[in-house]
Amino acid sequence: MLDPPAYAHLLDAARAHPTLEAAIRQVGPLRIDPPPQACLADRLFVEVVNQQLSTRAAAAIWARIEAAAAAAGSSPRGLFETGDPALLRACGISGNKVRALQAIVAAEAAGLLGPDLAHRPHAERAAILCGIRGVGPWTADMVGIFHFHDPDIWPEGDVAAVGCLRRLTGGTDTRSLAAPFAPYRSILARYLWRIKDAAPAEPPT
Repeated sequence: MLDPPAYAHLLDAARAHPTLEAAIRQVGPLRIDPPPQACLADRLFVEVVNQQLSTRAAAAIWARIEAAAAAAGSSPRGLFETGDPALLRACGISGNKVRALQAIVAAEAAGLLGPDLAHRPHAERAAILCGIRGVGPWTADMVGIFHFHDPDIWPEGDVAAVGCLRRLTGGTDTRSLAAPFAPYRSILARYLWRIKDAAPAEPPT
C-alpha cells in the first residue's frame, strides 16, 4: 500500500486543483503491486508487443502467442528467442515489432539488461534502453514506473496520463503541473490512470 507520507504529499500538491484533489481522495491510498515480470527482458517483451494497441487487441495477441508457445512446447520468451518471423507474424506481431523483440533478446545476451540498471538514475537507464530497437521514451518510462518502481517519473509521452491531468486541472503544460508532485510523479501517473479507467465512457460525437 502507498506510504501515508507519500499520499499526504500528493494531496497537498493537488490542493491547487480541487477537482484533481477530490479524484485522488476518491481513489484513496493506492496498492502498489510487485513487478509482474521476473526480469527486465520479459517486461520489455510485453511493452513492445502492446505498443499502440488497445487493451483488448493486446490481450488477443498475447493469447495467440501463448497458444503458439504451448503448441511448440515452449514459452513466449522461447518464441521470441527463436525469432521465427512467420510464426510471430501469424500471432499478430508486426514485422517491426518482431525485429524489436529480437533486438531485446540480443541486448539481454550482450549484458545490457543486467541488475545494475536498477541502481542507475532514470535518465541514464532510459538512454540505455532507448538504444535498443523498438524501445522509445514511453517504453522506458513504463519500465521505470512498473518494473523498477521508480517513484518520480512523469511520463510525458503517455496520452492517457497527460490527457487526464489536463482535464482535471484545466492546464496544458503537464510537466509544470506535475512538478509539485515530485518526488512522487510516478504515483501521480498511477492515480491518473486509475481515475481515467474509473471514469464513464464519453458518448461518441
